[in-house]
Amino acid sequence: MSERKVSGGAGRATIRDVAERAGVSVASVSRVLSGNYPVSDELRRRVMKVVRDLDYVTNAHARSLAGGGTPTVAILINNITGAAFAHVAKGVEGAASLRGWLSLVGTTGDDPERELALVNLMRQQGVAAVVLLGGAYDFDEYQLRMARFARSLDAAGSHLVLVGRPPLEGDVAATTVDYDNEGGAYAMASHLLSAGHRRVLVLPGHAELTTAQGRLRGARRAFEAYGIPFDPGTVLHGPYDYGHGYDAVEESLRRELDFTAVLAGTDVVAAGAMQALRGAGLRVPEDISIVGYDDIPLASQLTPQLTSVHVPYEEMGRAALRAVADRREGGAGRRGGGDGAHLVLGTHVVVRNSVQPPARRS
Repeated sequence: MSERKVSGGAGRATIRDVAERAGVSVASVSRVLSGNYPVSDELRRRVMKVVRDLDYVTNAHARSLAGGGTPTVAILINNITGAAFAHVAKGVEGAASLRGWLSLVGTTGDDPERELALVNLMRQQGVAAVVLLGGAYDFDEYQLRMARFARSLDAAGSHLVLVGRPPLEGDVAATTVDYDNEGGAYAMASHLLSAGHRRVLVLPGHAELTTAQGRLRGARRAFEAYGIPFDPGTVLHGPYDYGHGYDAVEESLRRELDFTAVLAGTDVVAAGAMQALRGAGLRVPEDISIVGYDDIPLASQLTPQLTSVHVPYEEMGRAALRAVADRREGGAGRRGGGDGAHLVLGTHVVVRNSVQPPARRS
């Protein structure tokens, strides 16, 4: 059996290469890849391992990509109902529509394996670009595989755009459109500290998510700048959803954790936390102050209106699509280093009515 490594360009792997390496027939490979026929789990695992090893892309999709039809951009989002990154998707789709491009939206369900699988699927479908929205997972294997897909997309004439997450390490042909995540958390924590709060319940998000890591670093840095000890026991990790905000506050009150303010990782988490405080007979902000992150429309609809960190999500989406278009058209994006380009947009605190000096101090 051949041990050669086949990759993009003139040496692109064929379905026969996959069949030979996997030790099965071409028909068996075709059945696995089409997904329209029942195959054993063992056969699927064997074939898909070779597909990954050989970086195989079906010829029909490769020809479609080279054919110059209507460009399609794939938008991969964790949760299509999530308001923050729905605004990013809106920015991408709006900018794509102005250029006559098509947009596809896929959801990852907060599952890194599914995210990687969707990136690979979009690569096989021959899209003009894959736009990944939201924080990345801080796993070495995940980062390595994503970098490999980025290079594979680039070799096939497509492009990976990362929105709201750090760039991939090394020489990787991917564009990053990020925002000052850590700086926003620093500014928000500083706002609480300047109001006199010293015991802050921090709900930054999942511990392995780069977004949550940045927000926690920003909060810690603010405490350090103010010369105030930061208690790791006041940090509760969890998903960016209403239930986590509610449960985290309820648990903290049950444990009689001493805090005068809540720094929530998103506005939705803040809404859940606010409801839990009300359920315990506590007033916001008279008894407990609370702040959010994202500044989605919900922030100004809550009672009291929520102080939050504004993130320019729609502009991030438009910038992501511009980067792809410039690169394809040989415009400013390519001349400015579209491969590996990193754009960072600013954030700022929007002050509303959910913070006041603490009614009680530790």
